[in-house]
Amino acid sequence: MRRLTFFLLLVVPVVLVFSLHPKEVLTVAFLDVGQGDAIFIESPSGVQVLVDGGATRGVLREIRSVMPFYDRTIDVVVSTHPDQDHVGGLSYVLDRYQVGTVIESGNSADTPAQNAFTRARDAEGAREVVARRGMRLLLGDGAYADILFPDRDVSGVESNTASIVLRVAYGGHSFLLTGDAPHSIEKYLFSIYGKNLESDVLKAGHHGSRTSSNETFVKAVNPSYVVFSRGCDNRYGHPSRDVVELFKRLSVTAFDTCTNGTVTFVADGKSLKVR
Repeated sequence: MRRLTFFLLLVVPVVLVFSLHPKEVLTVAFLDVGQGDAIFIESPSGVQVLVDGGATRGVLREIRSVMPFYDRTIDVVVSTHPDQDHVGGLSYVLDRYQVGTVIESGNSADTPAQNAFTRARDAEGAREVVARRGMRLLLGDGAYADILFPDRDVSGVESNTASIVLRVAYGGHSFLLTGDAPHSIEKYLFSIYGKNLESDVLKAGHHGSRTSSNETFVKAVNPSYVVFSRGCDNRYGHPSRDVVELFKRLSVTAFDTCTNGTVTFVADGKSLKVR
C-alpha cells in the first residue's frame, strides 16, 4: 500500500502506507470494460486508485493489463454511484485485491450489484469514506484528486444525479471524471467553479448520453481530449450523435473505448501523452 492522505476542511485524517512501484508519472487509464466506467489511476509515488468497476468481473482482466501481475493491492476504490455498469465489477475487485479505502457518494440501491459490493466492502474491512466537496486525496509527489460533488446528503436522490465528480491533477495537467452526472449537476458545477473546471481530459458524462455534456459546461472545462467509455452496439445509443458533434465542433479530440480499447494518458508534470 502507498502513502495516502485526505484533507477535508481542517480535518486531516492520515493513513500511512508505503510506496512499492513509484513511476514518476501520473497514469490515468480508461479501461475497456464494455458498457460502463472503470478508470485506473496510478500516481508518481505509486498510489493506485480505481474509479468504478464496470458491470462485470471483466474489470479484473483489464486491471491486470495495467498493473503488475504480482501486485494485489489497490489503495482507493471509488464507487461514483450504485448503477450496475459502475458498481457491478467492484465486488470482484474487493474479493481479489487488498483495498485500503472505499469512497462512496452515500447514494445506494437495493440491487444485486450494489448488495454484492456492500457485502464485499464490509468483508474487506477497508476504511469507508462518504464523498463531500472539499475533500482532497493527496496521491503523493504533488498529484491529487479533488471531490467536486456531492456537496450534501444524496441518499435520496436519483442515482446519476448523485454521482461523485472528481478532478485529478498533476503538474500542469488535469482530468475531470464525472460519472453519470446529468446536465443539472454540470450546470451547478459551472455556477460554483466556472473556469476552474478547466481540464485537459474530460470523461464524457454518462457514456456520451445526451443527458450529459452540456455545452456551457464543456466550454468551461475546455478539454483537449474527451473519452467515451462505452460498449459497442449498446442498446442506449451511446454516444449520442449530438454529443459527438458538440466535441467535434469544439475541436476536442475524442477517444472511445469501443473502438480504441483501453485509453491511457501519461503525464510527467510537463507533458501529456496518449497511448
